[in-house]
Amino acid sequence: MNINDLNLNRGFFQLTLPYRWQYWVGWVLGMLMVVVGALANPLIALFGLLVVALCSPGSLEADLHKVRKAAPQPEDLEKEALEKGFSIDSWWMGRTSYAPTTDPSDWILTAPGPTTWNTDQYLPHGDGTPLPEHPMNVGTPRPATMSTYGIMMTLFVVGACLAINYAVENSTPEEDLSFLPYIALGVGSVWAIVGYFQYKMQRQMADTPTSLVRSVAVGNPELVGQVRPSKAGVLRVVVDGHPNRVIPNCVQFHWSYEVKIREHYTDSEGNQKTREYWKTIREDLGGVPFILNDGTGGILVKPTTFARTDMGQYLKRWESNHADSLKKELGMEFAARLFTGGNVVKHRWTVYALRIGNPVYVLGTTKSRPQEELQNEGLDGTLQNTLLEVVGEDAPGIKATLQRGTELANMGRMRSSFEVMLIPLCLTLGGLVLTLMNL
Repeated sequence: MNINDLNLNRGFFQLTLPYRWQYWVGWVLGMLMVVVGALANPLIALFGLLVVALCSPGSLEADLHKVRKAAPQPEDLEKEALEKGFSIDSWWMGRTSYAPTTDPSDWILTAPGPTTWNTDQYLPHGDGTPLPEHPMNVGTPRPATMSTYGIMMTLFVVGACLAINYAVENSTPEEDLSFLPYIALGVGSVWAIVGYFQYKMQRQMADTPTSLVRSVAVGNPELVGQVRPSKAGVLRVVVDGHPNRVIPNCVQFHWSYEVKIREHYTDSEGNQKTREYWKTIREDLGGVPFILNDGTGGILVKPTTFARTDMGQYLKRWESNHADSLKKELGMEFAARLFTGGNVVKHRWTVYALRIGNPVYVLGTTKSRPQEELQNEGLDGTLQNTLLEVVGEDAPGIKATLQRGTELANMGRMRSSFEVMLIPLCLTLGGLVLTLMNL
């Protein structure tokens, strides 16, 4: 499939089907639950609708995935990439690692590899035209107003409100299910608030015109391009200090070390129960300035100045039944027993990163660079874009953000304003009406 064959404006309705096998399994199971529930128990059907909705991608996501698979990246861009998929590092110690095989934030169209880059990353790339995936070439995608997710989630919300009303009206005084409308109201309110911020970010990305680096001026531009190294170099991230957990060529990162704790407790009725949960023990983050090159030129970006960053899904995850050393293992087990009364049953290290060659979307503030920096880099100011830098400062009506992925990749995963705003509001209003009816 070619990007030119796609209609990026999806109109009113788009039937969406999963493109990953894990979601296909959930989608099929959800549909079976809908069918079985319609014949046997409506609550099963209701839960099936929710499963189908959550397993349905955005209206553009599956088609963009096909385009991505048909446009493989050059070998020199991938040579430093991490091995994808699941691997068993030590069966005896229960150590495994996993790097996701699909990355919705990665390039969709073929990107230039390092062998084609200029030594001076501020210079235009090749003939100076924008990169193939730049919004000037592909436009801004518009998700469908309604998709499979929207239909299934709407049916779920309506069904949930009807089920709550039926349960409350038919409950006995001993059961006292009058709290259910309050739960619907609370969940709907939180969901609507989250949806509102998603909607605002989506509108900001869709409505802000994308600037070209070669002509960018002081202000609050939207920029899309490729991450390339600046004079500050790159980071070799050693996750939690272990030499077998190394991520090279990073310009921004965040890793965390968590343990799974198993606790035994007694509930209010005197029954012995067990629960498990993950607890973060250590984490670290950092970054160095990098060059965003959109094909027309490069500009310096300072990622650590951005309060809103999204590096996409995790780059790699390691799990183990034991800590890195006997000393750490004993110390962790002692702490778990002392402070939680439980046992540590699993260790997990997860890293997120923005790396050289990645696509990046930036909405920030451009300002003049200090003369001292220009002199240290040997820049004479011939190129306008070398005199400016991008920082994460907000402006009236503008929320500075830095995201891995181009505008096409990020907008392609988004849902319509109806799906992110109005469906949660329907649940909120339904919960409010049910609450007032039962006062």
